[in-house]
Amino acid sequence: MKLTALRSAIGVMSLVLMSAVVSAQGNAPGVQPDPSIPSNVVPASLSKVSFEQRLNEQLPLDLPFKDESGRTVKLGEYFGRKPVVLTFVYYECPMLCTEVLNGLESSLRVLNESIGKEFDVVTVSFDPRETPVLAAGKKKAYLERYKRPEAEQGWHFLTGDQASIDALTKAAGFNFSWDEASHQFAHASGIVVTTPTGKVSRYFFGLDYAPRDVKFALIESSNEKIGTLADRLLLYCYHYDPTAGNYGFVAMRAIRIGGAVTIMALVGFVFVSLRRESNGQ
Repeated sequence: MKLTALRSAIGVMSLVLMSAVVSAQGNAPGVQPDPSIPSNVVPASLSKVSFEQRLNEQLPLDLPFKDESGRTVKLGEYFGRKPVVLTFVYYECPMLCTEVLNGLESSLRVLNESIGKEFDVVTVSFDPRETPVLAAGKKKAYLERYKRPEAEQGWHFLTGDQASIDALTKAAGFNFSWDEASHQFAHASGIVVTTPTGKVSRYFFGLDYAPRDVKFALIESSNEKIGTLADRLLLYCYHYDPTAGNYGFVAMRAIRIGGAVTIMALVGFVFVSLRRESNGQ
C-alpha cells in the first residue's frame, strides 16, 4: 500500500516538473518559433546565412585590415610561405564564435605541427564595429590556452571595415546577416584551410574539427611540404569529400599500398636469402 502511494506521488511530481519545463521553454527566446511565421518558412535572419564551398577560389590578399595592435595591414602579409587556417568570428559573440575558436584550438593543440612554424591562423571579425582592443583580448586568451610560444607570431586576430569584410567573406563563401530582434549576427560555423598563396583548399563545418582531417588538409595545402613520410602515406589512403567536409578512407588505395609493401618485403627476403646462400658457399 505504501509502495503504491509512493509511486503515485512520484508520478504527480514528474508531471509537475515536466509542465514547468515546457512552460519555461515556451517563454524562452529562440526556443518556441514565432507563431506568426509558418513552419515551412525560413526566418528572414537565417535566409541569407550559409557557408558555401568555393574550392580553389583566390582570396583578395590586397584587402586592408587592422591587426590586434591597431596596425593597418594587408591580408597578404599573412600569406606566401605557409598554409593558413582562416576563421570568421566576431569577438563579442555570446556563444557560437567562442565554440568555433575553442574547437579549432583543441584540434590544433593535438597536432605535432605548431601555429607559427608549419602553418598560420588568421581570425577575422566580421563585425565592422569591433576594435583591435577586442582582438588583442581574444588573442591573449587563446595563446594562453594553446601554450606554444611560437604561436604569438602565427595566430593573427584582425578587424576591418565593412568593405574589406564583405570582399573577404564573399570570396570564402561565408554569408551572414544581422538579426535586429536579438541584436546578434546570424551565421554558420566552420573553418577554412588555404594554400600559402591564398587559394581556398578545404572546409570543415560545425564546431568539432578532427585533428587528423585538419592535419591532412594542412599537408595537402602545403603541397606536402609539412608532415612526415608516414603522414603522407596515410594521406594517400584518405580522400577529401567536399560534400561531407571531411576525409574518408579509400580502400583501393590502402590495398595498393599494402600490396606494394608486401612485394617489397618479399623482394627483401629473397635478396637476403640469396646473399646468405652465396656467403655459405
